Amino acid sequence: MPSTSSDVVLIGSGIMSATMGVLLKRLDPSLSITVYEVADTLSPEASDGWHNAGTGHAGICELSYTPHMEADGTVNVAKAIDIFQEFEASVQFWSQCVKDGILTEPPNFINPVPHVSFVRTDEQVAYLKARYTGMADHHFFKSMEFTTDSAKIGEWSPLLTEARGDESVAATKMDGGSDVNFGAIARQLLGWLGQQDGCEVLPGHRVTDLGRNTSGDWFVQARQNSTGLFTTRDTKFVFVGAGGGSILLLQKAGLPEANGLGGFPIGGQWMVCDDPAIVERHQSKVYGQALGTAPTMAVPHLDTRIIDGKKSLLFGPFAAWTTKFLHEHGRAIDLPASIKPHNLMTLIKIGWGNFDLVRYMMQQGTQSMADRMKVLHEFYPNAQEKDWKLIDAGIRVQAIKKTDGEAGIVHFGTEVLTSADRSMSALLGASPGASTSVHIVTEAIEKSFPHLLAGEEGIARMRQIIPTYAMDLKATDAATKFEDLARPARKTLGLEFD
Repeated sequence: MPSTSSDVVLIGSGIMSATMGVLLKRLDPSLSITVYEVADTLSPEASDGWHNAGTGHAGICELSYTPHMEADGTVNVAKAIDIFQEFEASVQFWSQCVKDGILTEPPNFINPVPHVSFVRTDEQVAYLKARYTGMADHHFFKSMEFTTDSAKIGEWSPLLTEARGDESVAATKMDGGSDVNFGAIARQLLGWLGQQDGCEVLPGHRVTDLGRNTSGDWFVQARQNSTGLFTTRDTKFVFVGAGGGSILLLQKAGLPEANGLGGFPIGGQWMVCDDPAIVERHQSKVYGQALGTAPTMAVPHLDTRIIDGKKSLLFGPFAAWTTKFLHEHGRAIDLPASIKPHNLMTLIKIGWGNFDLVRYMMQQGTQSMADRMKVLHEFYPNAQEKDWKLIDAGIRVQAIKKTDGEAGIVHFGTEVLTSADRSMSALLGASPGASTSVHIVTEAIEKSFPHLLAGEEGIARMRQIIPTYAMDLKATDAATKFEDLARPARKTLGLEFD
């Protein structure tokens, strides 16, 4: 079995691995890096344009980051501010990549699309007004608008108000939002990486095993799909950015930090409209409140999407029951194969403690198109079934830890698990994921490659790649600094800045 070595091995070709590879290579051009992808194409899973909403999650319209109104009538907007700053790191990185020739033709991967929050009922109108008050007070969101005027909402998003009865409605809007094709970004980043000395990007290779070698470093075994040939790569650092497949790979690695870790897969589906007459009348991403027991990742939204130069409307997501951990290359045995003695009780406790969620998943999977249309009508009363089709929206696997089992909760966020010796990191979870990929990967590099960022020299090196690195742009006295950095970055990407 042929054996070679690389300084770094990245598993998966999504936006996380692509970002990790480019950042590491730019910070240290001497590094040799290998990327393995099980599919024959790059970024076909969660980063693919049709497998996520493409919302540049900046905390602008996503009500799940500010879910409640406090007893004093205020809404805590701290999470939305944090998410905005984390997304800003992505904007700055992508902009710099365009300037440096790593990314080209920004409209192929990012476009300006207003972000709108929309609610109904008196209670939700009061909530949204309180949220707006808290957000518009911060310089990140100073251009946000709020209205309870149905006619004004109709100007922003006509489909929301046509044929709507006399009911209380409210909306906020910011023109600084975006629609992002994360798969297109990842493929361009990996295209650049694969051309660098000492780097290989290998689609069509399934990682079949990984573990410690005799020197205490890691070995990664992969099988080429087309030939069946096995190769082994020795490495000092492994990043597991394999989406839902990360759980199974961590179990193969025998990482102590993964003891007790399990996965809860959630499939998804979108409703899509391609009728140009309808699509051209809706130029925004509109988010509402979570429905019933739906997880935060299933908050309904009616979105403008721009993929491969074509505009469409997307509504959803609708959850679906699945036992696969990957949409394109997962297997029905993924969930059963992930159940081990060390995580069995945790998974049982989670299932028992979240029966409403399990029932919601089962109900979602048995919905008819007519059922889905009823949900769409809450956003777009005039929608007609003939104009919409149902497509798959990818799979998200929520990591379940022992502490989650004891608490009886399921986390719907993004986190990175890092080994004690910092020689392996793995991405777990979902939203806001791709939007904050630069922030997430930067934190992983800070843990595992601290020497690359040490001191003023390290910070200066990183700021050549991410101009806002290690800056607190959310501080009250940072408004001018934020504008001075954000405006040119958005100009480079063809985005609006207010």
